[in-house]
Amino acid sequence: MTTLATGPDTLTRDALAVLQPGFDGTTAPDWVRRRLGEGLASVALFGRNVVTEEQVTALTAELRAERDDLLVAIDEESGDVTRLDVRTGSSFPGNHALGAVDDPGLTRAVSRELGRRLAACGVNFDWAPSADVNANPDNPVIGVRSFGASTDLVARHTAAWVEGLQSTGVAACTKHFPGHGDTNVDSHHAVPRIDVDADTLYARELPPFRAAIAAGTRAIMSAHILVPALDPDRPGTLSRRILTELLRDELGYRGLIVTDGMEMRAISGTYGLEHGVVLAIAAGADAICVGGGLCDEGTVLGLRDALVAAVRSGELPEERLADAAARVRDLAAWTAGARAAASATVPEPEVGLVAARRALRVTRAGAAAPADTPVFVAQFEPARNIAVGDQTPWGVAAELERLLPGTASGSFTGEGGGPEALAAADGRRIVAVVRDEHRHGWMRSALDTLLAARPDTVVVEMGLPQAAPRGALHIATYGAARVCGVAAAEAVVAG
Repeated sequence: MTTLATGPDTLTRDALAVLQPGFDGTTAPDWVRRRLGEGLASVALFGRNVVTEEQVTALTAELRAERDDLLVAIDEESGDVTRLDVRTGSSFPGNHALGAVDDPGLTRAVSRELGRRLAACGVNFDWAPSADVNANPDNPVIGVRSFGASTDLVARHTAAWVEGLQSTGVAACTKHFPGHGDTNVDSHHAVPRIDVDADTLYARELPPFRAAIAAGTRAIMSAHILVPALDPDRPGTLSRRILTELLRDELGYRGLIVTDGMEMRAISGTYGLEHGVVLAIAAGADAICVGGGLCDEGTVLGLRDALVAAVRSGELPEERLADAAARVRDLAAWTAGARAAASATVPEPEVGLVAARRALRVTRAGAAAPADTPVFVAQFEPARNIAVGDQTPWGVAAELERLLPGTASGSFTGEGGGPEALAAADGRRIVAVVRDEHRHGWMRSALDTLLAARPDTVVVEMGLPQAAPRGALHIATYGAARVCGVAAAEAVVAG
């Protein structure tokens, strides 16, 4: 690698300041410590960095020993996308469950308790909430991460979530601007495209972001989506029309603009990682999210040097890079000034379970008998998207095994799932757990098989409840967080 930046001069420090990289391990790597001394102002934590809250607290203390005004970011939406509870499942229901309850006060309380926990761990920047309006129920990457399909509902809960989180001194990052809800492609893999007119975008997608701005959101995350009505050539993250002319000039936003993960194929596969980073900063982004996949020192140095080279060649104005770096430092200063708020927050450790219970929608077919003897839990596993990841457990099996000792369980997928589950149940009553039944033909077929043979089957839908309720008892949880599973298991036993 050719290193253009040889010392911690102002240009180099600014180039490092706009990066928000991840790293491997559960302790602070030496290379991260060194770069913090040279100008790196942020780091990002992912599931691989988390074992326990005590370990995260020790990790952030290690990092702040090198730089006290450090932004420690995390992708903690609660619900299906959790990093703090990556090994157990979230203690808080996600957006869709909160939208189903539609009590902004409850949403505010949930995000406040989440913020309290994050702050106690030394995390001061959360890449959440999702303000996407779930206009397309077949969206492969948003789904239950959205508060719902109603623009007004999403707007009021986005504002409440931002207010609750930021009351603890943790900065919110509202995403994915200008709106990722009406897509049928996952931007982790390719460039999604939204082909609607500008009037629809302004009426449907933008109000939640306006509400977040009015609520004081400290950051907004860009989306790697192509919106021809706004910019026919470049996706949001790389579009000056979207980031500067629309978000800054039209909507009047003055906080930090951070990109979605730049190694996602929508950017890296089309523009290249290093060139994409330069284009993003030039378009108006202030901070670069990288590290969900590429999390090594070489990536950080390559991006630093690409930014320095772009300034020296005239491709990137030096004042634009300096402005971006200043916004990162301003956010860090805000979090430092707001830290006292976290210590004043009253803990509400049960608020997540309370919210999950309130979100349940139970449909009975006649007089559904409660489950009072051991059952067989058949969990039908769809492929998970990258945002959710494959580390986090979900379902109702663990809780039903606690409530009904002797309960057994199995995981099934694909066309043979139904007959396999029926055979494994071996005569026991079945609790079938699904996730987005409406999106998976094989899952529908599996339920057909089970219900034909065992009409007393209980169905628990832990994704979007788009399919019609069926089964002796149908329980919609509006998400697959751990507390949603606890609430659903309680409902199975209650009948």
